[in-house]
Amino acid sequence: MGAVALAAAAVAAAVAAVPHVSAAGSGVSERGRYSRSALEADVRAVRAAGGDVSVLAEVDTGHGALHARSGSGRQVPWDAQFRVASTTKAFTAVVALQLVADGRLSLEDTVEKWLPGVVSGNGNDGSKITVRDLLQQTSGVFDYVDDPELARALTEDFDKHRYDATPPQQWVAVAMRHRPLFTPDPKRPRWAYSNTNYLLAAMVIEKAGGLGWREQVEHRIIAPLGLRHTYVAGTNPYLPGPHARVHLRTPQGARVDVTEQSLQHTADSAVVSTTADLNAFFRALVTGRLLPPAQLAQMQRTVARTGDAEDLAEWPQGGYGLGLRWVSLSCGGGYWHHEGDGFGSYTRTGVTPDGSRSVAVSITSTGSRPDPVSLNAATRTLVDHALCDDTRR
Repeated sequence: MGAVALAAAAVAAAVAAVPHVSAAGSGVSERGRYSRSALEADVRAVRAAGGDVSVLAEVDTGHGALHARSGSGRQVPWDAQFRVASTTKAFTAVVALQLVADGRLSLEDTVEKWLPGVVSGNGNDGSKITVRDLLQQTSGVFDYVDDPELARALTEDFDKHRYDATPPQQWVAVAMRHRPLFTPDPKRPRWAYSNTNYLLAAMVIEKAGGLGWREQVEHRIIAPLGLRHTYVAGTNPYLPGPHARVHLRTPQGARVDVTEQSLQHTADSAVVSTTADLNAFFRALVTGRLLPPAQLAQMQRTVARTGDAEDLAEWPQGGYGLGLRWVSLSCGGGYWHHEGDGFGSYTRTGVTPDGSRSVAVSITSTGSRPDPVSLNAATRTLVDHALCDDTRR
């Protein structure tokens, strides 16, 4: 779920197309290991489930990288940059936890302590919401992208709003027009996905860290890891590096190029990256290069996702930590990830707990929006095969 997935949700379901696939990279050819041909087959299945989409996937096996892509017409560049949408939330959570490790922030601090008066009105009370609640999606705060006026604006007049630069404080104010879904209870946490949580988390990060959220992501994550093709787009609507064109259909059926847009400029969705850089980020995260053991353990402490029917339909298993999801693997154990759904750009990731294997998938709409339930089922299968190193294939 991305901060701008709402507008895309208004378009029709995708129509399946005959895929074209090619592959590159050194790959792994040893008998019994997940191979380039296996990845190609899984990418074809993702495209078949998504329909009017192009797919780019990269698996880091620990023995080398596997790549595959599928699409009609002009292929997605192997090194394509793309908006990762809500996968950004993992970056935001890492910065918050680094500040906790530095002693500049506590997960039990209230929102009211850092942002007095911001979460108030219509039953909203920042004194009852902690930083943990924001990162864990247990605050009950209304998701600003569900605001009906915003929904109409984005679905009915995209071109008017595509270069939007609304400050996050204004989107939080939109959320405050609505009553919360519930009041947090630390003894019996309830869960509901809300992009507003991460706008508030970034505002807290800026107060605690003394720098803008964007600068802290750059200084604390991107630069130390050497993620040379990852950056925070901000309000720049352009993707300067290699990238795929993104198209969606309007409610009237017109096909619109939505590649250039600045709607995803806040801390819930603003990171741009590549499949290789996302694999590097998640492997660094789970192996302790970004967080001390205590904070990584907090990030990976999950709660059940009860009460959010839409999220449960799209992600039927696993719990949610602090900007991370957990999903079981067919071969035992599970993997960490965070998905991202934006304007025609969908990101899927996965990394084993020891960081030995990881996978990143970029799905780009070339017309109609894919059905999220079908798309997620196909990408989960790809991730399961890639991380299990399926010897049956």
